Amino acid sequence: MAPVSDRLPVFPWDRLEPYKTAAAAHADGIVDLSVGTPVDPVPAVIRKALSAAADSPGYPLTYGTGSLRDAVADYLRDRLGITGARPANVLPLIGSKELVGWLPTLLGLREGDQVAYPELAYPTYEIGALVARAEPVTYADPVADLDPARVKLLWLNTPSNPTGRVLAAAELRRIVDWAREHGILVVSDECYIELGWDAEPVSVLHPDVCGDSHDGLIAVHSLSKRSNFAGYRGAFLAGDAAVVKELLGVRKHTGMIVPAPVQSAMIAALGDREHAVVQKERYARRRAVLRTAFESAGFRIEHSEASLYLWATRGESCWDTVGDLAKQGILVAPGEFYGPTGAHFVRVAFTALDERVDAAVRRLA
Repeated sequence: MAPVSDRLPVFPWDRLEPYKTAAAAHADGIVDLSVGTPVDPVPAVIRKALSAAADSPGYPLTYGTGSLRDAVADYLRDRLGITGARPANVLPLIGSKELVGWLPTLLGLREGDQVAYPELAYPTYEIGALVARAEPVTYADPVADLDPARVKLLWLNTPSNPTGRVLAAAELRRIVDWAREHGILVVSDECYIELGWDAEPVSVLHPDVCGDSHDGLIAVHSLSKRSNFAGYRGAFLAGDAAVVKELLGVRKHTGMIVPAPVQSAMIAALGDREHAVVQKERYARRRAVLRTAFESAGFRIEHSEASLYLWATRGESCWDTVGDLAKQGILVAPGEFYGPTGAHFVRVAFTALDERVDAAVRRLA
């Protein structure tokens, strides 16, 4: 058998290792603004819930407990204004990356089918298509750029990783109307939806976008950034009842189950707004000082109105920028990781502790 890995590109972050080594050699240590992993403590309310559920000897439910699905539906309605959210149409995930990487396979896509995603995007959208032997295709505008006869799965990402761009409700509605006309499933990756700075993100499931129906639509959400939950691997999807039912049927057979203690921790995270507000305030402070520092150092920031990143350029190869910043002990992600049109940009995460962010500011000055 030909290895599946033969169909996949080199893992992008492996290419950054030499620059990480160079940055780590700085006398004051590395400031890692590359991957975007949470660094602040897991909120106490979440840790307490996980600990309380530690004695969980039985098999958990793939569908999630009723309490978890209620908590998700309440969150979608109360926080995001999704009036049509139903506990029956919710499914917990083992982190959102798992879903992105496996969704085309779980849906039965095959050779000849196309999976479409933005021309600047999280690399795992492409990987999911390749694992399923489907064809990955990119777009600037899905309505203008794609062949509706071949596209079976259309990924949206708002707020965007890496650019921080937010799609307004009217733009989402235009895309959803087109996709529904052609029978294309729309899956919106909304993992940064609570992290709007200069714009207020809206879900594809919001009535301003899709009316009273979630047919043909799935929204994917993660607790990783909102609740420092990345190490727990907890996320969820919601939307089209038939799609949720199909995914549940396949996932039950293949053991794609969120552990019971993590499900309990998810309930606690979704039910507590205060910790999310505190965390967003931390990110807002880091974003403000890093943006000022990078702009003062000659960078131009594009989009970046939401998410956890600054999309920055000074008009040169992204690898030249990465190399130069590494000499200052600052590690950032090359824009090329996210598509060819990012070749002159770098992605700057503001997921470093305040002390490290302040170190980066001093070095850039």
